[in-house]
Amino acid sequence: MSHMALTLVMITGVILAGCGQTTASRTLSGGAMGAAGGAALGAIGGNAGLGAAVGAGAGLLGGYLYDQSEKGNIDF
Repeated sequence: MSHMALTLVMITGVILAGCGQTTASRTLSGGAMGAAGGAALGAIGGNAGLGAAVGAGAGLLGGYLYDQSEKGNIDF
């Protein structure tokens, strides 16, 4: 993956991190950032699609857990 593409992925992640205060927006933002990061790491390892799928799943779960923590429903 070129440095330009990696830079764009990182900028997109930072922009999406600031989006929304709802469960849906936080969960989807987490999924999008996870997919982007997973695709970047997967491309290095030779399988960008698998990396994106795994990253999206982890990001969705992370975004949901973060939202629930912010709302006080989960204590870590």
